[in-house]
Amino acid sequence: MVEFTRNKRCGQTSSKTVGSVSIRRAGNRIVCPRCGNDWHFYEIAEDVTLTTKYVQNADGSFTPQFDDSRILGEVKFFCGECKADLTRFHNRFVEMLF
Repeated sequence: MVEFTRNKRCGQTSSKTVGSVSIRRAGNRIVCPRCGNDWHFYEIAEDVTLTTKYVQNADGSFTPQFDDSRILGEVKFFCGECKADLTRFHNRFVEMLF
């Protein structure tokens, strides 16, 4: 039997070994409480304005020079495996973007 505990503040999951079963600790990783995924995630932003500036080339094609996005609505965060809503962990996700 393995017992899992979750730190609700930042989505940390740890485990302890019972008997001969040993599960690694996730540390600062976000772990989906539904399926245990700690690898694939995605976010959806609502009401987004995307601005891209282009330069037209001599042959008539265009090359993007600058991209800017402004998110005016809500941003939701999801598990990439089971699609669970993990928006409560979004701040932690943003803190860990490098």
